[in-house]
Amino acid sequence: MATIFTPSPLFERVERARRRKHKLRDEYITLAHGSGGKAMHELVEGLFLEYLRNPMLELLEDQAVFDVGNGNGAARLAFTTDSYVVTPIFFPGGDIGKLAVHGTVNDIAMSGARPLYLSAGFILEEGFPIADLKRVLESMRDAAAEAGVAVVTGDTKVVEKGTADKIFINTSGIGLIETPVKLSAANARPGDKVILSGTIGDHGTTIMIARGELELETEIESDSAPLHSLVQEMLDEAARVSTVEAIHCLRDPTRGGVATTLNEIALTSEVCIQISEDRIPVREEVHGACEILGLDPLYVANEGKLVAIVAPEVAEALVARMRQHRHGLKACIIGEVKEDPRGIVAMVTGFGGTRIVDMLAGEQLPRIC
Repeated sequence: MATIFTPSPLFERVERARRRKHKLRDEYITLAHGSGGKAMHELVEGLFLEYLRNPMLELLEDQAVFDVGNGNGAARLAFTTDSYVVTPIFFPGGDIGKLAVHGTVNDIAMSGARPLYLSAGFILEEGFPIADLKRVLESMRDAAAEAGVAVVTGDTKVVEKGTADKIFINTSGIGLIETPVKLSAANARPGDKVILSGTIGDHGTTIMIARGELELETEIESDSAPLHSLVQEMLDEAARVSTVEAIHCLRDPTRGGVATTLNEIALTSEVCIQISEDRIPVREEVHGACEILGLDPLYVANEGKLVAIVAPEVAEALVARMRQHRHGLKACIIGEVKEDPRGIVAMVTGFGGTRIVDMLAGEQLPRIC
């Protein structure tokens, strides 16, 4: 990029503060603890990790990667789990069932793995219509078939009316890593390019409109989609054009949006990520809705997009390959990785200035996925 980012004393103070160990000071759980932002990170790192710490969990990736077996029979697997409590459960472009399959498939895919099997656990509220349950299951079946995975085990619980909200779904997934690639939020290096696979904020904005929070007539839909085939195209292209490991990190920016995801990478890799405002693709409808609500699209959830941190020499080739895939038609380079100030995401604005893009603070859009 043409703009040169020079750290100021403010950036340096923020850097020092951001790198302190998370401590949970809250006495009660709030909706902010599920937002994907600072409060959730304090909950996870200051409480869950404190009690459940182990080498694999300590990495805080979206999935655990491990080897099974010995010698020539060894397999490298990726395992993940997620829960879905979105409201409303049906919305333009998808529903809670489709979301549960796609979300888990994508967390597996971000490790470079081929998703294979899912589990599905259902918590149903007494009085939930069987017709709605059938509709959710039909959607899950179709989404699993599209992604080439099978739901092979599950569980069902029913709770008294008023003690849940219609239906909650937990899905876990397992996938096979068939290449030597090792993707991690700790792998970003100065000089790397930041790639975004398409427009941001589509899912979160769709949910807001479906809740009746905005009286808008728009054709915008959730971007919920399985990204494993797009990831495979990227891995194939990287192997074709480079003899070294060129894709360093993949993440799907769900809760907390692109801003929070980039902050997680910057903190974990101890680098600065600099992005350019005028390169970030946002639909007009999303931009308008966010303006009305006073939200920044960078913090709004996505369910069918990915962020990639890649070596500079392969970035253009990867974007070109991604644009040939239906889930990467608007892929673009939105920034690059700098050495300093570490743990910071900075954005060059349309006016030529630079501002800090911090991790999501507080509660923005609860129950978005």
